[in-house]
Amino acid sequence: MRADLRTWVLRAGRMTAGQKRAIDRHWPRFGLGPPPEPRVAPVQGPPIDPAAVFGRRAPLVVEIGFGRGEVLLEAAAARPDRDYVGIEVHAPGIGYLLARVHEHGIENVRVLFGDAREALRRRFPESSLEEIRIYFPDPWPKARHHKRRLVQPGFAALAASRLRPGGWILAATDDEDYAHHMLSVFEDSPRLENLAGPGAFWSGPTGRTRTRFEERGRRRGSGIRDLRFERTATA
Repeated sequence: MRADLRTWVLRAGRMTAGQKRAIDRHWPRFGLGPPPEPRVAPVQGPPIDPAAVFGRRAPLVVEIGFGRGEVLLEAAAARPDRDYVGIEVHAPGIGYLLARVHEHGIENVRVLFGDAREALRRRFPESSLEEIRIYFPDPWPKARHHKRRLVQPGFAALAASRLRPGGWILAATDDEDYAHHMLSVFEDSPRLENLAGPGAFWSGPTGRTRTRFEERGRRRGSGIRDLRFERTATA
């Protein structure tokens, strides 16, 4: 997969005055790197030092494409013993999350604006993450667009390298074809083990709140498939 091939598309939608105000006011406190812009520039900045960013050493969780941040916000509030970094390319969602983080006084969340592959490669050292979460990524359903899907062999190798041994990848999708694609890609990665068993999707507790996006999919009758993979100590 070409490094310059986008795995996302900027959705139409106007940023509200409140979202813009939240970015202006709270990005200096909760943002990592340059603030959101109309165009998505290459990710900049040195590798993240969690102790410098959060003022402590704690398990570090990354959520890719957090949308409006409902799952990220609830997870951070429920687990104050962990630190969370959300990666997103959609500025309105970033503004919405920053407003909620400030409103609820949540201190263990930071936000990074930019492409997730670049962010993982440039900003996170190897074996530094407890979890990588990928909830409802763009499925790019047309066959000619499958090459734009985030989860590809190169991404799986990159993600596994950023997890500590014993760390997890958590993923979910309501697109059946993409679900099987992710299952195959992650199972083919030598550093990852399927915690549900070979060829199986995760059927245990997901530990996440349902977003409006997921609820909409369920009302349409879309089956939700979860995946949970562990970074092995070998390979």
